[in-house]
Amino acid sequence: MSRYSVAETKNSLSSLLDKAAAGEEVVITKHGKPVAEIKPLPAQPARSRGESYARLVAARKEGPSINITSVELLNEVYEGYEY
Repeated sequence: MSRYSVAETKNSLSSLLDKAAAGEEVVITKHGKPVAEIKPLPAQPARSRGESYARLVAARKEGPSINITSVELLNEVYEGYEY
């Protein structure tokens, strides 16, 4: 775990984020006292296209039915709009 002052953090945030992405925990100090920590997030499992599509289909089925096409929706939005 490395420690950086606020001023050092301002000047090197990108490299500190790279360190966190590589697994290192970084502590930010103000007047020598720790105030914040940058640490890596847990790895997210990669999803296949099929899994992503299945999630979208399931989410759509759970939501309310709109019963309107995109063309009808756009017509309603622009109805009365003067060019």
